Amino acid sequence: MRLAYLYSRYPVLSQTFCDMEMLALERKGFNLTIGSIHPPLTSIRHPHAGRLQAPVHYAPPPPILELWEKRCRQQNRWPQALIEAHEQKYGAGVKAATRARNASYFAELFTRHRVDHFHVHFANRAAHTALFVRAMANIPFSITAHGQDFMADLGNDDLLREICAAAEFVAVETEHSRVLMSQRCPNAADKIHRVYNGMDLGNFSTTGVTPLKPGPVRIVSVGRLVSFKGFEYLIEACEQLRQRSIDFRCEIIGDGPLRKGLQHHIDELRLGALVTLTGALPQDRVIEELERCDIFALASTTGENGVTDIFPTVILEAMASARPVVSTVLAGIPESVVDKETGLLVPAGESVLFADALESLCRNSELRARYGAAGRKRIEEHFQVETTVQPLVELLQKHARVTTPANAIASQPRQGIAYLIDRWPDDSLPSLERELRELRQRDTEVTAFVCEFSPQRSLTSAMKELATQLEFLPDAMAIEAEWQSNREVVLALEDDRANESHRAPVDLFLRQARFALTLRQMFAQRNIVHVHATSSRALLCGVVLKKILGVTLSASIEPKPSLSREVIANALRHAVGGRIADRKLSQHIGRPFVFDRAASNQVWVRSLRWLKPISRIDLTRAASFWEEWADQLKAWSASA
Repeated sequence: MRLAYLYSRYPVLSQTFCDMEMLALERKGFNLTIGSIHPPLTSIRHPHAGRLQAPVHYAPPPPILELWEKRCRQQNRWPQALIEAHEQKYGAGVKAATRARNASYFAELFTRHRVDHFHVHFANRAAHTALFVRAMANIPFSITAHGQDFMADLGNDDLLREICAAAEFVAVETEHSRVLMSQRCPNAADKIHRVYNGMDLGNFSTTGVTPLKPGPVRIVSVGRLVSFKGFEYLIEACEQLRQRSIDFRCEIIGDGPLRKGLQHHIDELRLGALVTLTGALPQDRVIEELERCDIFALASTTGENGVTDIFPTVILEAMASARPVVSTVLAGIPESVVDKETGLLVPAGESVLFADALESLCRNSELRARYGAAGRKRIEEHFQVETTVQPLVELLQKHARVTTPANAIASQPRQGIAYLIDRWPDDSLPSLERELRELRQRDTEVTAFVCEFSPQRSLTSAMKELATQLEFLPDAMAIEAEWQSNREVVLALEDDRANESHRAPVDLFLRQARFALTLRQMFAQRNIVHVHATSSRALLCGVVLKKILGVTLSASIEPKPSLSREVIANALRHAVGGRIADRKLSQHIGRPFVFDRAASNQVWVRSLRWLKPISRIDLTRAASFWEEWADQLKAWSASA
């Protein structure tokens, strides 16, 4: 079956369980499509997220989403009745029209990818959006509810019940959360199933507790700096440890809205030399810190809005690292930590009792070793991801309504051609819309990728017609995350540029290279074999893609390129041919590049385009030209 995931925001540092689950499903042969309504908030990305074969598809910019809504209305797929019903039942705060607008893009994306079923993590905005995707595309869905999402974020139990009723099944993290969800959604109780989060032990090097090292006992805690993580109680417990003359250091890894207040609490207690707020770290660094520590501590409690920490993944990570755990008897934590076997559990909100538990482990290295080894064994026996994901696989198979033939799933997509657009709309590309339309009419498999959208520009009717057929790169944060997580490739590209005799300006090179790394996975999924750069700026991106993917490359160079003749000539060495609208540059380069006479006079081109509504004849290009150009693109892609 073809399975999709829909997230409100992906990736999120604290949600490593999503990565583990999708990676396990890919290993089991699932063909995934990943959709995210919003881009990430940080450029830090866990290394294992880069192992996913499926790229992440982000919703296009808001002005383009409005065009998706318009398209749905024209196709009579806009769920107006459902929107009005939700606004009447749940109020304007649920933003039903916004959810439907987001759904319009993902309904088409999932349909185009022949998705049979999609799954949503968190009973929040994405789960609400799923109702509209289902209404537009008739694709069944399921959800995994976690804790804060259904207890607080969604904000409406009636809407939660409607989501659960529409879902094929509902997964929850623990037996504790299954009971909670069943109480809130009694009519859906029989479709609520416990599916534990799991660990990929390949990410952990530890197979046993490291030998005792001299020096202070090292305590580590990890989590978002929010109220239900209970970090204030951990800090108070550290004050108790100091009063009891325990030699220790405590490091709190994570970031969040309470950072300033927690730091003030540390300073007020004069614990600055003993307790450190480290900030957020990528997953590989978190695991390194867990494997170096002596004790893992998490003082989970109940937040002001009644939210609790249902099943902290980091506790499983600490146990996989063979670290003893000190935590609280709260929600699903006792389902992972066995008291007095893999760690110690105390009542939530009791800093003195928490200090007692920490003290007993700080003073007893043998106990730490025994609890740590038992924790690792418990993960191996019960919480390896290949084991924990199996109930989800069985639920998916049970509820699957597979419509895609098996041979279609196994077959490779047709070899594709990418049109690379640096910025859109762009005055230097006056005939782009016409060019893409002509190629489509000649059955040329072209996908146009926009690296940067210009929201300040108004769109013509031709642009609006084209907009929903374009692929847009995500925002700068997602692009930066891709750049930061591919350091070896980045260093190789920078080294290549350093050895060029004629180098592009560094800011332009870095911009285009970032685009190329983000496009890499998108191209691989679409089996792109030939790239056509539509401008001199896009040519730099195309050269990088040729180096890292081995695609063939062609280019169109605008009449007045912003790059020097030497830089363009150097870049064109990597291309198999194309069109040049700058006469002098065309004469300098020569074959196999041809002089683009029509594009060389943009004023003339614009005038002819203005006359088209009157004459109903587009004189900017002869039909024979487009036939020849389409044939040339096909020939280049066939030879790739």
